[in-house]
Parts: sequence; C-alpha cells; structure tokens
Amino acid sequence: MSADELDRLVESLSLERKVRLLTGATVWRLRDEPAIGLRAMVTSDGPVGVRGEGWDERNTSLTLPSATAMAATWDEELVELLGGLIAAEARRKGVHLVLAPTLNLHRSPLGGRHFECYSEDPLLTGRIGAAYIRGVQAGGVAATAKHYVANDSETGRLTLDVRLDEQTLRELYLAPFEAAVEAGAWAVMSAYNGVNGATMSENPLLAEPLKGEWGFDGVVVSDWGGVRSTGPSARAAQDLAMPGPNPLWEENLVAAVRAGEVPEAAIDDKLRRLLRLAVRVGALDPGAPDGASTGRAVPAFPLPLPTEESDAARALLRRAVAASTVLLRNGDGLLPLDPARLRRVAVIGPNAATARIQGGGSAGVYPVSTVSPLDGIREALAGAAEVIYSPGVHLDTRPTPLDTGNARNPLTGEPGLLVRLLDASGAEVHAEHRLTGRLPEPGRAASAVAVEIRALLRPGSDGPWDIAFAGWGRVRLEVDGQVMVDEEVELDTDDPATVHLTPPYRCARLPLTAGREVEVVARRHFAPGSGVASILAADPVRQDGPAALTAAVELARTCDLAVVVVGTTEEIESEGFDREHLDLPGRQNDLVRAVAAACPDTVVIVNSGGPVVMPWREEVPAVLLSWFPGQEAGHGLADVLLGAAEPGGRLPTTWSERALFSTVPEDGVLTYEEGLHIGYRAWLREPAPPAYWFGYGLGYTSWSYEDLSVPRQVAPGTPLTVRVRLRNTGERAGREVVQVYLSRPGTEVNRPARWLAGFAAATAEPGETVEAEIDVPARAFQHWSVERHAWCTEEGAFTVLAGRSSADLPLSATTVTGAEVLVKP
Repeated sequence: MSADELDRLVESLSLERKVRLLTGATVWRLRDEPAIGLRAMVTSDGPVGVRGEGWDERNTSLTLPSATAMAATWDEELVELLGGLIAAEARRKGVHLVLAPTLNLHRSPLGGRHFECYSEDPLLTGRIGAAYIRGVQAGGVAATAKHYVANDSETGRLTLDVRLDEQTLRELYLAPFEAAVEAGAWAVMSAYNGVNGATMSENPLLAEPLKGEWGFDGVVVSDWGGVRSTGPSARAAQDLAMPGPNPLWEENLVAAVRAGEVPEAAIDDKLRRLLRLAVRVGALDPGAPDGASTGRAVPAFPLPLPTEESDAARALLRRAVAASTVLLRNGDGLLPLDPARLRRVAVIGPNAATARIQGGGSAGVYPVSTVSPLDGIREALAGAAEVIYSPGVHLDTRPTPLDTGNARNPLTGEPGLLVRLLDASGAEVHAEHRLTGRLPEPGRAASAVAVEIRALLRPGSDGPWDIAFAGWGRVRLEVDGQVMVDEEVELDTDDPATVHLTPPYRCARLPLTAGREVEVVARRHFAPGSGVASILAADPVRQDGPAALTAAVELARTCDLAVVVVGTTEEIESEGFDREHLDLPGRQNDLVRAVAAACPDTVVIVNSGGPVVMPWREEVPAVLLSWFPGQEAGHGLADVLLGAAEPGGRLPTTWSERALFSTVPEDGVLTYEEGLHIGYRAWLREPAPPAYWFGYGLGYTSWSYEDLSVPRQVAPGTPLTVRVRLRNTGERAGREVVQVYLSRPGTEVNRPARWLAGFAAATAEPGETVEAEIDVPARAFQHWSVERHAWCTEEGAFTVLAGRSSADLPLSATTVTGAEVLVKP
C-alpha cells in the first residue's frame, strides 16, 4: 500500500477514532476499525514459542532453545529457520506480532533475564537477532526488537535510570537495535527503564537515532504498562500503548490534542505506522465491506512452515539442541561415547528427569512435549545398555502445581482439576476442566469476583505433605473440608512479572497416606490490580537429602558411565529479579564431586540459561553446557553424547566465577561506569582470566590455523574480507567457528583491547584444508565520536586477529586505514 493510500485512510478518521487505535483493546489484542478495513491484530510473547492470547496449558506451542542457546550456535541460517518456526506457530494461533527478540546485552551474568538475551557482544547479538527477525517476518508475522534500550538487568527495572556515556550507548547498547532496523524489523518495544534522565516511553532516543537516522518505519510499542503519561509520551516517538484500555492515551490524549499540548500530526504519524504494520501482517483490507476479511495476505515464506505436528519441526529443534550445546571439557577424548563399551549407565541429578527447557517469566510457554535428558539417553541406548536414574539431590523450589499425574476433577473424575468462576453471591458463572494447578490466566466472566480450584489429590507417598495456594488478595485453602489457610495477601509490588506470574504461596502441612485421595479446594477473590495468577500445588516433605546423595554415588560406583545433569531453578533465573550470586543451588556441587570420585567416566551437563560457578570443572572428564534447550532437549543431548551430532556451540558470553558489575541501582540510578568494557572486553583488563572466554567451545575434531590473508590497506568507511586457511587435523568431519577480532595499538580513542569484528563457519573432512571468508564491516573500524556526534575512522594500523575464541587467536596481521574521515549519520 502506498504512502498516499495510508494518508487517505488516516485522514478519513476523526481524532477520537485515531486515538482509539493507539491503545490495546485487551491485554494482547489491538483494536479494529471496520470503516477502513482494519482488523484487530493480536500480540503474543516470544521468543522460544508463541503462547497466543491466553496462557493456557491446553494450548501448547513448539518450544525452541533459549536465546543464549540460539546465540551459542553462531549460525544465522539455523536461527533464521527457528524464526520460521515461530512464524508458523504465530500464524497457527492467529498472532500477528511476536514480542521478540530481546536484544539487550549480557552486561552482567547476574541479570535475571540473561537467558532471554543473546550475548555480551553487540555484533553477535545484532547478527543473531537480525536472523531471528528475518525468519519470523518472512512468514508474514511481525518481530519486535526489545527492550529499547539498556534494559540489561531486572532490579528496579520499572523505574531505574541508566546513566551511560554517548559512545558506550552507540557502540554497545544501541548497536543490536540498529542491526534489527537494518534487517527490516516491523516493531520495536520501548523499555520500562529510563536512560540518562528520561523514561524510555518518553525518551528522545525513540526519535533519534531510531526513526530519524536509522529510518525505522515501523511501530514503537510500549512494554506492558510502560506508558505512564499522556503529553510527554504522546509527544515522543512512542506509537502504541499496551496493554489496553489505557485512559492516559484515550480520552486524556484526545483532550491533550484539543488543548494543543500534542500535535495532531504526531497522532497521524503514529496511526500511519500502525496501519503500515497491519498491511505487512495482512490485517488491513481497505476495500472489504465493514472490514470483513478477504483472506490474510502474507508474504510467501521461502521454506515450508512446519506445524506442531510436523516431524520436520521436531527434527529442526533437535538439530538446534546439538548445534547450541557447548563442550567445555573433554578429557582423554571421553566424548563421543561408544555404545559398544557401555553396559550400565547412571543418569543422575534433579534436572535429568525433569529438564528445565526454558527460563521463567513472561516468555514461558506450555510445550507440545518434553524429552528429558533421561528419556533421550534411554531411547538412544535402548538394547545396548541399562540406564538407571537417581536424583542425587533435591532442590528447594517453589511448590509443584497439581497436574494430571496426581489430581482428578471431582466433578467428572478426569485427570486434572475443576476451575470455577463465582459471582458475588458465590454462584457459579463459569466452569472448566484444566490440566494443571498453575493458572496464569483463568477464564473470566464479567460478573466473576472469585476463582475456585478444586481437585482430588492422590498422594504418591506416606508422610507429611505441603499443600500450597498462591495468589494476591483474599485466599482460602481447604483440605477435606478443613480450613487450612484464610488470609488477605497484600499486593506489595507493581512489577507485572511478579503480579501476574509469581504470586506468594500460603502453605499448610499435614500427614497424607499414599493412594488415599483428599479433596483440596482453593479460592481467591479478585481485587483491583491483584493480577490473574492462581496456583494450587502440593509436594511431599523431603527428609532424605543425605540418603539421596549416597544412593546416587553408590549407583555411579556400579556403572561404566555417569551422566550428571545440574542446573538452576526458576527461583534463580527468571523475569522480575536478578541473581544474587552465580552458585548452583542446593548440594549439586557436592553431588558432582562425589559421583566423579565414584565413577571415573563422568559427564556433567549444565542446564542453565547463563553462567554458573563450577568449582569441580577441572575434576571431571567432560563438561557440556545445554543452556535451556527447548522441548527436544533429551534427543539433542543424546545425539551429542553418542556422536550422532557434534557439539556445535561456542560461548556467546564469558563464563566467570564472579560478576564484575552490579545490577542494583543506587537511589534509582544504575551507572554503567565500565563504559565499553563488558564481557570479554572487561576480562581483558583483569589480572586473572575467567573460567571460559567468550567464543570458546570444543568440537569432536581438532583444527590447525595456518594462514591469515588481510588487505594491506583499507579505505575509511569500506568493509573488507579476511581469509583464514585452516585444516581439520582430527579423525572426523567437523565445523569450526572462525572468529576475527580487531585491536588498535597506540590508539588515541577510547577502545577495548580487542573486539569482535566478524565470524564465519568452516566445515571440513578429516585432513582437509579449507579457507573461511569473514566479512568485516566498515563499522568494525569506526568509533563513535562524542565531540562530532558521528561515526569516525581513526587513521593508522589495526591488528587483525583470527582464531577460536576471544583469547585463542593464533593468527595476526596488520591493515592500515587512510586519513581520518568523518562518517555522517
């Protein structure tokens, strides 16, 4: 649709109708306008799946590996295909706008949402994020680059003001968003936080550089609840206030325009962008009578769009697990395993049988299915070796919601729970059967004032049990007619992640008999602002901690191989809070050491979204990082363990035993005092090295870096191509991620010691020599001049380094730039 046609549609609407379209109709749905053929567009959280409008366990989604895992592949083609899966899921669920990818940086490993961001490096983040965007949008679904900008931690995220200098802002934190705009992103989400004194929904950065210098022609949508004013946000380049309705941008905004406080031209520009988005996702049919659909017009996706039932989709997710798995250590070539040498295998650890496939918070989805590491290993070794499981330790986590495995609907007898909505008189206004006691968004009726969850709980063991109910407002819990909890739980936060996802539990402990059902009834009254989440849960009280560890060690002693899966919990890595430390929870470190002492051939798999301290890392033969690997976790990990696939991952962030920077604001201000020096750049300034450097990762073969070819001179403002010759010196085919870094000896500019400038993958058969071509963009040689407010190229010699990680760079050469040239925006 042409610009003139969009203008005519905008001009045809009254001010009231224009303003009405600039806020949501509901939490996830935008408004329609039949008069111009605009249908309501639907938004949904990402990035590892598409939840849809409701958060309902009966509406499952393909579940991809976490963003950290995607970045660990260093494989843009694969990530683009994963973006295509997201598009397919979105179209299947009627979603037009996916709220992903997250392009904030790993400034600190303490960041609670670390797993949802790609990398500590702006170039890697930008390239992987751009690939995800291309994949999603090729399927006719909008991707949303978020959270613009400097939303790199969770503590005080709604109100904190990030203070940082202009060069750091440009070279680090804005750079991935610039790459997203270059990739054609159709939407950008403004963050909750402020930057240099202005909250992001009102920040001048929305206009410049986003819409001006970069030419972004899409929609700036707020983070949910991020628009907190009328005039200041409307005068800024904020386009859409979510969720809706939002009175600040409805009748109040109309009044502000009438009073001359907000130009109507600003309203027109916002609406024009919204209509352009509708055209792109097929939600605007100007010629259709009364806005009726003439069929959703979407671009042709270049590859088949698998659905959740597709074997191709599952195969791609399985491939992604292997491609993202990072092999940190492989003493004596223990991996890959030879099944013929295995007779008895111990699989140990709480995360082995119940894999943590995704991080916590708003990005969570209900997976189509989940293959645990235990399931994957058992399937892969079926008929070859006996596989025996032992948990080893029990982690203190939030209570476990009831589900179809231990609860029945008392009305129908079906596995699951009965959920009822009640009016003020206590009469039922709605009832439905649910499969889990975790109800982030129970269905609502206009007259409902309370929700009731009822189930017949069948205990699996004798002894004391904790029965718990979570929710804000008035909560009541009964067991077999006895009132166990009756309390008013006061709301003490305005963070949406806490309000809607992690309400506090109230718990009752009582003795139960295995197999003897008890009726559990939980009721919560809806109070204004009290959120929608209600959770009914139950767990046996575990009193066998030391015994469980001893049993696991004895099992390992009798086995040829032990696979220990350790990891984090939702209490450690989730939205809404940052981590206090990098330690594994519980006695998992003790478990690893004890098992490794009992079984010489021990493989440890770390199931976390970000770095953890591994004090035993030099004491075990093999260590793998699985990140949060998505629903095909067990299959992909089994492929890596047994050599059906190579561990293709390389670290997208430095793994260290301590955090260099705090995530806690002081008096509402978080100052990025480190400037450009985060991640490996910061560790290059430290006296002692980190545990594992950015870019590090082993494969199942070895490589020799033999030659580096670099042009002797490069004109300012032009890219160059670096050629690296390398040879596969191992005994099997492999893939190597060749990384190129730059440094500037004797620079007069504020720079890191070295920085990533480009990367490319090389594949080769045993003994084969190949040449990798790495494109280095002109921007890699440039710095942002605070004095000139522009990109500049410093005259002189740059050192080009090539190798396997930010610290393993065996090849180097020099190239020279010409006279300094100002590169204007």
